[in-house]
Amino acid sequence: MFSVLIADDHPLFRAALRQVIESRFTDHRIYEASTLDEARAFVSGGNNDLDLDMILLDLQMPGSEGFSGLVTLRNAAPEVPIVIVSAATAVETMRDSITYGAAGFIPKSFCQEEMGEGIRRVLEGGVFLPCEAAEADAGRADFCGGMRDRIGALTQGELRVFELLARGKSNKIIAYELGIKESTVKAHITAILRKLRVHSRTQAVIAARELNLH
Repeated sequence: MFSVLIADDHPLFRAALRQVIESRFTDHRIYEASTLDEARAFVSGGNNDLDLDMILLDLQMPGSEGFSGLVTLRNAAPEVPIVIVSAATAVETMRDSITYGAAGFIPKSFCQEEMGEGIRRVLEGGVFLPCEAAEADAGRADFCGGMRDRIGALTQGELRVFELLARGKSNKIIAYELGIKESTVKAHITAILRKLRVHSRTQAVIAARELNLH
């Protein structure tokens, strides 16, 4: 069951994303939100049992300014990958979306097949960016500067969790493979992010892959 929240204030575009999902997943559950407050209500409080697999988020929604909506939802549901689907296609906007915790960026100008490919890439644990953004991201090496020294500060337990995290494993799978509690995995990830000086698990995965640690 693929469970997804589509957060976009345009009904026609929510319908278009529905078509992308329905064409790729026979077993799916789709929720919709037209404002940031509605989206936040879905992922917090009594809605934690939704067990979302992904959030598709428009940057420009009522109640959101700049990347505030992304940061709000990332903090409310840190384990759920958020993919930005936006008409803003400046390379800086795409890169900044990843920096602020998104797991991918899909331009609204993409065809349904391209959108589906971006969703698939993120579901498999990857980070999706359009080719022009990925090729222009020369600053990523700077992001990873000193990362090897920071990784060296991880404990053995944190390092084992980090290695599986870098392969795109979920917390449940990591806990199962290491034979530890999921709460322990979450505690390790919190420590990993702090020691690596990154703000999201997506940034940690990017750093690991830049260093060929995945």
